[in-house]
Amino acid sequence: MNYQAAIDERCKIDGFKYSHRLPALVKKGFPMLRRDNRFNESLTWLLEPHNPAVRYLSLRDLCQLPPDHPDLCAARTAAHKYGPIAVVMNNMEGDGYWVKPGPGYLPKYRSTVWSIILLAQLGASIEENGLISRACHYLLDHAFTKNGQFSINGTPSATIDCLQGNLLWALLELGCDDPRLQAAFEWMARTVTGEGIAPMTDRHAALRYYAGKCGPNFACGANNGLPCAWGGIKVLLAFGKLPVEKRTPLIERAIHAGVDYFFSVDLAAAGFPSGYNEKPSGNWWKFGFPVFYVTDLLQLAEVMATLGQGGDPRLAGVLDLIRSKQDQRGRWPLEYDYAGKTWVDFGEKKQPNKWVTLRALRVLKAVEKTSDS
Repeated sequence: MNYQAAIDERCKIDGFKYSHRLPALVKKGFPMLRRDNRFNESLTWLLEPHNPAVRYLSLRDLCQLPPDHPDLCAARTAAHKYGPIAVVMNNMEGDGYWVKPGPGYLPKYRSTVWSIILLAQLGASIEENGLISRACHYLLDHAFTKNGQFSINGTPSATIDCLQGNLLWALLELGCDDPRLQAAFEWMARTVTGEGIAPMTDRHAALRYYAGKCGPNFACGANNGLPCAWGGIKVLLAFGKLPVEKRTPLIERAIHAGVDYFFSVDLAAAGFPSGYNEKPSGNWWKFGFPVFYVTDLLQLAEVMATLGQGGDPRLAGVLDLIRSKQDQRGRWPLEYDYAGKTWVDFGEKKQPNKWVTLRALRVLKAVEKTSDS
């Protein structure tokens, strides 16, 4: 029996055990619903039991149920047992890696790096499945360098912003608590501000830039040495996940520098440097799932809202774009995907998609929270 068949069978047994409480949960968790019935309809759709991972994350992030709430506990268990989390975990090798041993960047998008990033986006948790901890520590043992870099091949020179930010966010999201992460955050902050890092030409320096991670403000060799906004978003995503009490003055300076950089351009036009192209990538305007190093304006808005910038008028054009993609039933379509490239497919392109809708509602909720504070 495949995982979706197992979900359907479980749904026949469980049904909507808590369906009579859904309207109250929806309105309590999302006051915006009082102003737009489409949100009510879309959130109720997300809470259907046939996609246990989306249901779990909707109860957690949109309804904001407490961790010990019976609805949330049941949904979390179902998500790990029957959903795509189970598919990914079933393909993990006993030592804690996927596909082949080593740093785990290749092959895309089923190897260790991408499986860990995917698990984090699916809502997986070390607390629910202890084997995830084994995978996190395998990654740290094989893709992490002594100076704090996550590496494509295990050497410091093979570090890059998108990899560093994605993995730090994913490890925190999964519940990994390892002292090496602090060094990784400190390195990442230095790469933004330039503090304490020598030019890449200084080969004798203990900390220096490299051909890939080549300079401050998200400069990247893959973008012809110019700032890479895709990488910058991943860096700020990880900083936003780090608890405030763990943010050193250096990290705070890096956050401020990153926010200033993004607000220095027309966000809705994705007016960032395109090192080898005349125009920005069209993928900025294609909302998808999962999100790896290719990113979109939806994730940009998520990052800004997480960092308390959701009410900034310079973000308004991006928020208007997000709302414009919502259909009459409050759903967003899948516009970018990795069909056939990762462990699970997540829907049909150009069709309403629960994962993209969840992403969009999270952003709008975070913006609402920022605006009300």
